[in-house]
Amino acid sequence: MPDALTEVLRSVRLTGGVFLDVRLTEPWAVISELTAEDCRPFLADPAQLILYHVVLKGRFLLRVEGEPPIEMHAGEVVLLPRNDAHVLASAPGIEPVQGSSLVQPAPDGGLARVRHGGGGAETHLVCGFLGSEETCNPLLSALPRALRLDLRAGTSREWVEASVRFAASELAEGRLASSGVMSRLAEVLLVEAVRQYAATLDGTGSGWLHGLGNPQIGRALTLMHRDISARQTTDRLAREVGMSRSAFVERFTGLIGMPPGRYLAYWRLQAARQQLRETRRSIAQVAHSVGYGSEEAFSRAFKREFRLSPARWRERPGEVVTGVARPPGAAAEMRG
Repeated sequence: MPDALTEVLRSVRLTGGVFLDVRLTEPWAVISELTAEDCRPFLADPAQLILYHVVLKGRFLLRVEGEPPIEMHAGEVVLLPRNDAHVLASAPGIEPVQGSSLVQPAPDGGLARVRHGGGGAETHLVCGFLGSEETCNPLLSALPRALRLDLRAGTSREWVEASVRFAASELAEGRLASSGVMSRLAEVLLVEAVRQYAATLDGTGSGWLHGLGNPQIGRALTLMHRDISARQTTDRLAREVGMSRSAFVERFTGLIGMPPGRYLAYWRLQAARQQLRETRRSIAQVAHSVGYGSEEAFSRAFKREFRLSPARWRERPGEVVTGVARPPGAAAEMRG
């Protein structure tokens, strides 16, 4: 399980930032929603945003429309993988105000802040975000609309709090907090939240995390992600996990949402896109490293998936690819 999960999380390519210091006194209720403008100092135009609240002190209720309320306490973090608008409140039944109307720029040019409430017990939050250029990721799409993380059950609470406070001090000094510290914090928060959530699944249902928890399909996912360039075929994977080809394809597709060949091809292209951005390898070298037998086959698959040739995509590394509205599908060029 850790191998496939780690590799998929790594492929998300998150950028993290902290943008708001919030102190609220009972009674209070606010509507919270992250906007592109909130992230502008850190990230230009992400394809996907995940909002998170780190609870440093106090408690509150979080409500997303259509979902049961979640009670949050100091030492916990809540992430909203779809950036849904939500209400934070000290108690039920309080009429919420729009949170954006309460935001005040810091007088020293540092972290923006909110100060609001009736003067009772205080709740202290730091709000941050995770941004990604990924428009389609089976892990993120499998997560619930609100994901609670108990820092006391996993990551060191002291480390996370220290990192958040460091980011705030950097902003106070005029330095943006979207550097390595915040990206690492973002990664730790998401990894720990996903692991805690995955541990609660009962093995029924469908979705990427359910697939990862299935003994046979989880083993197949680990084999795929352990070496994305390995000579893998559906027949070979089925043998490796002790299933017939037809039963393997049926179970894999039912859980993951696409056949194993298409899934492997999609992740090969994701790995290739990352290499094109972050390395100076030639297109032929990239093609070979992700399991394609020829540069031509790789280029055809890449263009079909991302609407740009590898060379053209590399020339515009800052552009977010938004053309993939269908299930990932570049399976034909699996090597072997």
